[in-house]
Amino acid sequence: MLDKVILKNAVTKDETRDAIKPAIKLLGERLSVLQQELRESKTPVMIVFEGWGASGKGSQVGKMILNLDPRGFEVVTVNEPNAEEARLPFLNRFWLKVPQRGEIAVFDKSWYHNYCESKKENINIFERQLTDDGYLIVKFFLHISEKEQKSRLDELSSKKSSAWRVNDFDLQQNKHYNKNYKKFEMMLEDTNTENAPWNAISGMDKHVALYSILSILVKNIEEKLKADLEVKRPKQTGIIASKMGFPLIKMPKLVNVDLSCNLEEEDYNIQLEYLQNKLQKLSYKLYKKSIPLIICYEGWDAAGKGGNIKRVVESLDPRDYDVTPIAAPDSTEASHHYLWRFRNNIPKTGHIKIFDRTWYGRVMVERVEGFCSKEEWKRAYNEINEFEKELTQWGAIVVKFWLQIDKDEQLVRFTQRQETPEKQWKITEEDWRNREKWDKYEVAVNDMLKNTSTENAPWTIVESNSKYFARIKTLETIIAAIEKRL
Repeated sequence: MLDKVILKNAVTKDETRDAIKPAIKLLGERLSVLQQELRESKTPVMIVFEGWGASGKGSQVGKMILNLDPRGFEVVTVNEPNAEEARLPFLNRFWLKVPQRGEIAVFDKSWYHNYCESKKENINIFERQLTDDGYLIVKFFLHISEKEQKSRLDELSSKKSSAWRVNDFDLQQNKHYNKNYKKFEMMLEDTNTENAPWNAISGMDKHVALYSILSILVKNIEEKLKADLEVKRPKQTGIIASKMGFPLIKMPKLVNVDLSCNLEEEDYNIQLEYLQNKLQKLSYKLYKKSIPLIICYEGWDAAGKGGNIKRVVESLDPRDYDVTPIAAPDSTEASHHYLWRFRNNIPKTGHIKIFDRTWYGRVMVERVEGFCSKEEWKRAYNEINEFEKELTQWGAIVVKFWLQIDKDEQLVRFTQRQETPEKQWKITEEDWRNREKWDKYEVAVNDMLKNTSTENAPWTIVESNSKYFARIKTLETIIAAIEKRL
């Protein structure tokens, strides 16, 4: 790709400036208008700047944003991850900088910083999931020659006011220019996808570069806005369940789950104490070995998620775990990709995160209640599997529970809650409304279990008509998952 970039200037710098200055002005004015259209259409844009050291990334970013309303964009400068970021998945810090719908994020260096082939899959998935969700990603690579880079580095180094801008990384990059050229070429070829293609442009002349950047940006935004207007209904994007490449574990349908499992109170108390003590010791080992544990709870209303979670955390050091209850997204969360808010709650290495309801709301409540389109929930199975694969590749243990009760048992528990003053807060009109849609939810849950029980993050159905039995089974499952890893 880089070999197609013309680095030799055909005209002098003065001639270039005079020739394209009016065009740059017009493009800047057009970009300003387009920003307002993006805001009105709630179309989010991510602009990525990568390139050689001293190729002019920072100055081009600075000139480009002069045309934008500062209330609608953010410039993200990327350096090495700090200590906190280093304890999370590689892409997590970039997910957190994804803009809200209608806004723009400009990345001065990005997830391509220190690119290596092992990052290829996750980067392509990251970009595809965002573009499937309506994001526009425009990627620029500023290319300069070895001689030009050396000249610029020498000039910067010679002045006290700019010497700080040159570091050993830049000098080594120029010293081994040919080697780094091959690395960049590999990066561009690996990640030059249809949904997020690269724009490799010459950085030899800053005016020509700015003209190219503005021209490409304006063209891409205009095409995106036009395409969104022309689509009468959401087109199918992403990978649907039938096209997934994940090995899946066969799960029983809920109707076939035996709910007669029971446990007497005396046996329960003995096993509970033993298992809690065992989990406590294992949690210390997780911390020492920097292994994160993510426990996901889903289940019918009144299935006993809260009581179950309470028995899991009772023996844990409160500094080592966190419980996150998930409700309907707030306005900020709803203006991002649906996985964004969960990215905000990934545990650090060595810590435990328990989700009381999870990202599976996308394929259950959002599906049943019509909060997302059919196209969106159909592609969510694959997106969730990719998300969980990324977590386990990072090193996390992912344990997922579906707490199963029958409709009669739910009615008994609803009635008890309604008739017990100290428990009335647990029952709402929404619970009763959801109960009326039991059959629709059961279809959605069966599809969820069928399409997302992967080898790296399998589901465990917990027979929960007996709360005692359910609590012991979840503890045993968590312990088994930890021991398998250790």
